[in-house]
Amino acid sequence: MNKPTNIKLAGNSPASRDVAFHMHPYTNPAQLAATGPHIMSQGDGVFVHDDLGKRFYEGMSGLWCTSLGFSEVELVNAAVEQFNKLPFYHSFAGKTVDPAIELAEILIANAPPAGGGSHMSKVFFAASGSEANDTAMKMVWYYNAALGRPEKRKIISRKKGYHGVTMAAASMTALAYAQDGFGLPLDFVKHTTAPDYYNEARNGESEEDFANRCALELEELILAEGPDTVAALFAEPVMGAGGVIIPPAGYFEKIRSVLEKYDVLLVADEVICGFGRTGNMWGSQTMDVRPDMLTCAKALSSAYLPISAVMISDKIYAALADQAEKLGIFGHGYTYSAHPVCAAVALRAQKLMQERDVIGHVRSIMPTFAGHVASMDKYDFIGNVRSIGLLGAMEFAACKNNHKKFDKSHKIAAQAVSIIQKHGVILRSLPGDIIGFCPPLIISKAELDDMFKRIHDAMSEVAELAAKLR
Repeated sequence: MNKPTNIKLAGNSPASRDVAFHMHPYTNPAQLAATGPHIMSQGDGVFVHDDLGKRFYEGMSGLWCTSLGFSEVELVNAAVEQFNKLPFYHSFAGKTVDPAIELAEILIANAPPAGGGSHMSKVFFAASGSEANDTAMKMVWYYNAALGRPEKRKIISRKKGYHGVTMAAASMTALAYAQDGFGLPLDFVKHTTAPDYYNEARNGESEEDFANRCALELEELILAEGPDTVAALFAEPVMGAGGVIIPPAGYFEKIRSVLEKYDVLLVADEVICGFGRTGNMWGSQTMDVRPDMLTCAKALSSAYLPISAVMISDKIYAALADQAEKLGIFGHGYTYSAHPVCAAVALRAQKLMQERDVIGHVRSIMPTFAGHVASMDKYDFIGNVRSIGLLGAMEFAACKNNHKKFDKSHKIAAQAVSIIQKHGVILRSLPGDIIGFCPPLIISKAELDDMFKRIHDAMSEVAELAAKLR
């Protein structure tokens, strides 16, 4: 076997072997080669441990996903039981397995209200949020073709939105790091205004005025592209990776009115917001989205195994079924759609949420979390703080009064994350010099208190950094 020529191996340590042979997602390869990976070896509750034995609060639930913590034995047992019973089967050609049937049933039973007086009626399974959003896009096209309007194919997402990394999903992900160098976005995806009042509002513009302008600019985009060519808007109820952007009150009502006017579908991307993160089962309930379709993943199985889902309204399903009957088949699916072990773990995760009233717990500690996030506003280098449910962010500003940003090249948020990590808390920097907070939903008040104490303990060093970078 040929070894990479650009890497100098240092012994046979796990770190050196990782650098030699493993290409990481969302990582700078040169930086990884210089510093080596941070190897995680164990998890328990809201904590993870690295290979040196240091314990960290996982303040981001991994990648917004491990909602039930890192050592839930019920999920492990569900996986083992299903592995022993039937470790794999597919759902092609009418085949199915019991966990998939029950999981689909429980998802529909707990679905949010759909648009146009419809209701969610069917679930399609995939393995990731990216696959779910790709599937939803293909379903949108299939739906419009079924209605005799195949030219209605253009997709709109919002600037700063995140919808995945496959070619179609990454085209909707309106963040430079997911598109630069890949020749993306594909030309059928268009982007409209992000509902980011802090950064995008004009002088003197109220939140309602800003929401009205967002709706107006969406309408102008639809008209410019041609309503007969625009098929759907994909939108996170609360934008996650783009900076934890919480839309102003009434935003989705105004957006939905525009979409209905031009017969454009609304797809809610609940990959981050779903399953209690915002204080309700769905972010669509918290923000009154009323989508025609909904995608979810991550907390569906508490990330213990890869699984995602697309929920579709009865209106959409009826058209898809009619078209499939004409064509002889619905020609889309994945080998691992409704994988029995993944479905069994997700099913147990959903039942645990109900049995333990996890959403009730989230609601009980939301005020504590909100208070802690708000407390970060006391620092003169933090320009804005915001939270909803157990999802929050703090945004850096070189000048608090006028929203002046630090120079992007300084990457102050990323540097701050490294400083905070030395104090035992793993967080994540987001585009725009933002740090997100997304702890496991099971976190206790005492753990929240301690986690934020550690963050505050780190802020004196962050303050010194900010002073140097101004």
